[in-house]
Amino acid sequence: MYLLRRLRGAGCWRRLLFSCLLVLPLAFSQPALTQSKRPSSSQTKASGSTKTSSPSTSATTQNSSLGTIAGTVVDQAGAVAEGAQIQLTRDKDSSKQEVASGANGEYTFTNVAPGPFRLTVTAPGFDSKIYAGEVQAGQTVVVPAIALSITTVTSEVTVQLTPVEVATEQVTEEIHQRAFGFIPNFYVTYDANPAPLPTRQKFRLAWKSATDPVTIAGAGFLAGIYQAADEFPGYGQGAEGYGKRLGATYADIFTATFAGSAIFPTLLHQDPRYFYRGTGSTRSRLLYAMGNAVICKGDNKKWQPNYSNFLGSFAAGGISYLYYPASDRSLGLVVQNSMVRIAESGLAGIVQEFVLRRFTSVHNSKKQTSTQP
Repeated sequence: MYLLRRLRGAGCWRRLLFSCLLVLPLAFSQPALTQSKRPSSSQTKASGSTKTSSPSTSATTQNSSLGTIAGTVVDQAGAVAEGAQIQLTRDKDSSKQEVASGANGEYTFTNVAPGPFRLTVTAPGFDSKIYAGEVQAGQTVVVPAIALSITTVTSEVTVQLTPVEVATEQVTEEIHQRAFGFIPNFYVTYDANPAPLPTRQKFRLAWKSATDPVTIAGAGFLAGIYQAADEFPGYGQGAEGYGKRLGATYADIFTATFAGSAIFPTLLHQDPRYFYRGTGSTRSRLLYAMGNAVICKGDNKKWQPNYSNFLGSFAAGGISYLYYPASDRSLGLVVQNSMVRIAESGLAGIVQEFVLRRFTSVHNSKKQTSTQP
């Protein structure tokens, strides 16, 4: 109350009011001035936003122009394949990218330029696999699971037969050779390089030839001719005479076959077979066939005089002395029969070279090599 009366009394009220009027404009103008000098928050945010978003925008633009390739590698059982090598190649780019599949079999290629691509997947013990596709800009290509197959190991085993085994196979073929489907044609080889015959195969061939039913039937046919012509009259006629002639004729065939094609070839190391030629002029082949009576191949595959044929023919003639009638035995007959057998060898060579080949069925059972996986 005292202060109020003092102000009233001294005219301070008017002075106080006047001072307030002077201070108010200054108070309101100072914030305005300060506000005009300070940039607005929206301008600041806009400016700051522009500066900080520039690198992000550039990265986003770059990523949107590249692609991603991802996938999984498994084995043929469907289990994940860890550690498989996946190589990414491009048709127009020589550079290569390579990653290994993880523990879950997955792999990823990032920042891949758009366009065709090829994945080559390899792993030890497995066949490689190739997957081709195309990735677009900004695209993530999920490759279907690539299944690796276990590499198949193939080993080739070549079985080489010994010369004895080869000769055994050859004789097995030859004892199935038939002219016109029924006549035995065992003593000819059509092999370009036949193996020499061991002793056992020489006797096997002789036995098969001498005991063949057609050979025995042929002996019976000749005995009938001799009976009709009254050859070797000491045997007489009738069934008894025919039987003697049949026995003598077959004995001639049997002894001549074993002596000339088994015994002497074994002792002298010679091959009793006819080696079919089939090429050359007619004259050269004719001389070659006729020479078969006096020339043969040795077990050393060299040509040499056919001693086996000569000695075998005379040996068979000499043995025939044991069963021919005494009235028909003579040294001249032995020589005559022996020379006839030698001549028959030359004639047989001509028939073999020019006739029987086309009418002989050849049984092929030889298998010298085999392949096993």
